[in-house]
Amino acid sequence: MARPIFTGAGVAIVTPFNEKGVDFDKLEKLVDFQIKNKIDSIIICGSTGEAATMDHKEHVETIKCAVDAAAGRVPVIAGTGSNDTAYGIELSKEAEKVGADAVLLVTPYYNKCTQEGLYRHYKATAESVDIPCVLYNVPSRTNVNISPELLYRLADVENIVAIKECNFGQVPEIYSLTGDRYALYSGEDGLVVPMLSLGAYGVISVVANLMPEYTSTMVHAYIDGDIEKAKKMQIDVVPMVKAMFCEVNPIPVKEACNMVGMGVGPCRLPLCDMSAKNHDYVAEVLKKYDLSAIDSYFK
Repeated sequence: MARPIFTGAGVAIVTPFNEKGVDFDKLEKLVDFQIKNKIDSIIICGSTGEAATMDHKEHVETIKCAVDAAAGRVPVIAGTGSNDTAYGIELSKEAEKVGADAVLLVTPYYNKCTQEGLYRHYKATAESVDIPCVLYNVPSRTNVNISPELLYRLADVENIVAIKECNFGQVPEIYSLTGDRYALYSGEDGLVVPMLSLGAYGVISVVANLMPEYTSTMVHAYIDGDIEKAKKMQIDVVPMVKAMFCEVNPIPVKEACNMVGMGVGPCRLPLCDMSAKNHDYVAEVLKKYDLSAIDSYFK
């Protein structure tokens, strides 16, 4: 039976940078803002958090900062996935030591391992820690897919409990093969309600950086039986979703956060500033939504 780490909306939180590195003071504020605006979980050091640009020390310190700032109010899930199994194990152990409630394990990238390699990679990583593991399937970034058949094989690894799934087309087959063994979370802001309709427990969201209460409310409306409200909210957020992915994530969401006064700093190379055309496009979209919670907290 599924053991969800959270139900509702988790934020794939951006990492604020300044000239010295990670802006830990600002990160504490971002975490507190999210929790005070009804987010259900913090996902730190994921793709949106630019973990790929962090060295080991900075990565662990960033996880610890989020854990300390959350102070047990919501679960903190730490991105520790790597294309080097040994290093991923080391990082997962460190995340556990600093208090992460779970780890998020992206499929190994660039190596393009086989399904057998994925099985061994995930089994070894999960068995190295005692905290729950969330698999992260995002073929558009890694060019590797976690097949439903592999998830069936991994069902014997007790602490692999959930999946952040971006390959929506295979979700019915996952449920067909594994039943309610895993808690699924949508990895796509534009497909939250469709995922919920198939049995998902929520979303790990980019849009929630700007709209945490909206995103959480949409998920809980569906779970509480108000499907029409959830459906309308999903449709109404389409322009924001399109804007947040008009360039490679997290370029648009960090640009948007800076536009509205959250002061999260730039992306790190090789990600760069947004084009002027898309900057103007995002600015126009932001005007369509109520972002007053940001104004009241950050200004």
